[in-house]
Amino acid sequence: MLIEFSVTNFRSIKEETRLSLVASRDKKHGDSNVVEPKLAEDERPIWLLRSAAIYGANAAGKTNLLRGLKTMRDIVLHSSDRLDELPVTPFQFDSECRNLPTSFEVICIADGGVRYQYGFSATPHEVTDEWLYAWPSGRMQVWFERSRSETSGEPSWKLGGKLTGDREVWRRATRPQALFLSTAVSLNSTQLRPLFDWFRERLHVVSVGGSDPSFSLEYCQENDQADIVDFLAAADLAVTGIRIVEKDFSPDMLPKGMPTELKDIAEKLARKGTIVNVFLKHQPIDGESAELNMKEESHGTQKMFDLAGPWLDSLDKGNVIVFDELHDNLHPALVRFLINCFHDPEANPYGAQLIFSTHDTSILDRDVFRPDQIWFCERNEHLETRLFPLSDFRSRRGVEDLEKAYLAGRFGALPYIRGSGRQPSD
Repeated sequence: MLIEFSVTNFRSIKEETRLSLVASRDKKHGDSNVVEPKLAEDERPIWLLRSAAIYGANAAGKTNLLRGLKTMRDIVLHSSDRLDELPVTPFQFDSECRNLPTSFEVICIADGGVRYQYGFSATPHEVTDEWLYAWPSGRMQVWFERSRSETSGEPSWKLGGKLTGDREVWRRATRPQALFLSTAVSLNSTQLRPLFDWFRERLHVVSVGGSDPSFSLEYCQENDQADIVDFLAAADLAVTGIRIVEKDFSPDMLPKGMPTELKDIAEKLARKGTIVNVFLKHQPIDGESAELNMKEESHGTQKMFDLAGPWLDSLDKGNVIVFDELHDNLHPALVRFLINCFHDPEANPYGAQLIFSTHDTSILDRDVFRPDQIWFCERNEHLETRLFPLSDFRSRRGVEDLEKAYLAGRFGALPYIRGSGRQPSD
């Protein structure tokens, strides 16, 4: 489970920006929206939120915050693959920041109930700092710290006594552009494997930049399709079945008039040499069943299919799922349905967490969220992203309509629109 995520000097984010899923002492929705994770022996109990919603104007930095989490995950999983450059982009509107490293940190609970605090700082060309602290038995242990000397530029290492295995081998094998965590796991560190697997298996950034049906396709092929059908039916999409047809890709399938250059690109992009078509079955009360190609379905149905696999997999395994602009192409009732899947302890018995950005103010409702689950993102006059929770605001007695209060500007994080945008004519 995710406890906190912070990022500094990344895209529109200049100062340290921290998203916390630690529940406040508020008792509201305590039996549904809050979960107590199982921790290692002698650890103090902690209560975490099952979801967090992020609101804000366009270009305020919501996507950059979620992209930061995705970028951290990508670097953890692939930094040992000899990347030419690390995918970090510092804040560009301050000349001093352009040459400073970007920093990421997560505090999480991995399989086994151990709490970890792990982070690193990096430029596109090197990892400058990296640290890992763990709580396997109630007390913090320093497993490793890595930094770069400001005078010599050489790396400095502290490998804690509780870190077991071939520590010196892993240190010598860690390249300037690679993480020690990734390198050690690639060289069979069993002690660090649970944290690495948390990034690989438990943290899923499903959509930053658009939906992707591939996960739902794999879910249909590897699991019972009935689960997907039930999910779509529960969302009132009138789906009674799914049929998947795979055909070997052939250049003959491409339009005859397509330019040669585009044909070459299409052949390279063909997934595993096959073309996959998905058909959804529909059964009217009075009439014969029929199938529609997914391309003929509404945008909302297509998106719900894309979401079905990640949603069900996360609920089944207790994953953290991250989604940008969840509301796109979806009716507000469907957005509420998706959120309620995570807030329902029966549907979500393993503490799966949902983090998403949205412009849908209809769910900005005390019946859906606690104040500590709602976050606002805004851009200041220096073009810096600022993130803050609703719980920072003192509740006014008798004010229950959060949607109305937000749209009236009480919490900020709204676009400032100046007229029509057209210059008056002479």
